[in-house]
Amino acid sequence: MLDISILYEDNHLLMVEKPVNIPVQADSSRDKDLLTMLKEDLKVRHQKPGNVYLGLVHRLDRPVGGAMVFAKTSKAASRLSDMIRRQTIERRYLAVVHGTPKLKKAELVHYLYKGKRKNQVFSVSPNHSNAKKAVLDYEVLASKKGMSLLSVNLHTGRPHQIRVQLSETGHPLFGDQKYGQHLTVPGEQIALWAHALSLEHPVRKEPMDVQSLPPNQYPWNLWRDMKRS
Repeated sequence: MLDISILYEDNHLLMVEKPVNIPVQADSSRDKDLLTMLKEDLKVRHQKPGNVYLGLVHRLDRPVGGAMVFAKTSKAASRLSDMIRRQTIERRYLAVVHGTPKLKKAELVHYLYKGKRKNQVFSVSPNHSNAKKAVLDYEVLASKKGMSLLSVNLHTGRPHQIRVQLSETGHPLFGDQKYGQHLTVPGEQIALWAHALSLEHPVRKEPMDVQSLPPNQYPWNLWRDMKRS
C-alpha cells in the first residue's frame, strides 16, 4: 500500500501530499520518484492494464513536501497546464525563515538565472540575457526564537524561487543547505511546505481548495497552534 496521503481524487485529478526528500520525477539520482510511485499505485488500485497516464503539471523541489496536483487525463493536463501558464492556480506555502522581515507584508520581485553546472539559481539584473522574472508575496504570521513563520503566495513558478527570493531579503529558509549555508546546520530539513492549492476544476469548473500541514517537528512545532486557514 502506498504511504502517501491522497488529498483528493476523481476521474480527472489526483491531489496528494508529497513526502519530503523524494524527487517528483526521475532524475540522475535514480531514486524512486513520486510520479512513478503514483502511477504504480493507480495501476494496482484501479486494476488498469498497460501503462497508466498521469500528467505532471507542476513541481516541488526534492526536499520540499506538501500539496501537489496531477492530471489523470490528457484533457485535464492540458487545462491545468494552461492555468499554470495564466497563473490562475493559487499556490500557498508555509515557510520558516531566519530572523524577522522588516515588512509584515510585501511583494518580492527578482530576476532569476539558473546556472546549469551546480543546479543553483542566482538573482541577477533584469538586463541579464537569461533572466526570468519571479514574483511572490508573503505575510509574517508569527515570530519566535529568532525565526519567523511566513505565508507565501507564489505568482510565478521559477526553480528554487521562494528559497532564492527570501534569501535575497536576508532571511533564508531554515534548513536551506543551498541558499542559507551560513545559518544552516548540515542535515537540517528545509522548512518550506506547499500548504494549499486553490483552482477551478478543469472539467467541472467548480472551485477547489486542498490543504496540507507540515509535520509536527522542529521548527514547525514552535507554532503548535497553527490551524488550517
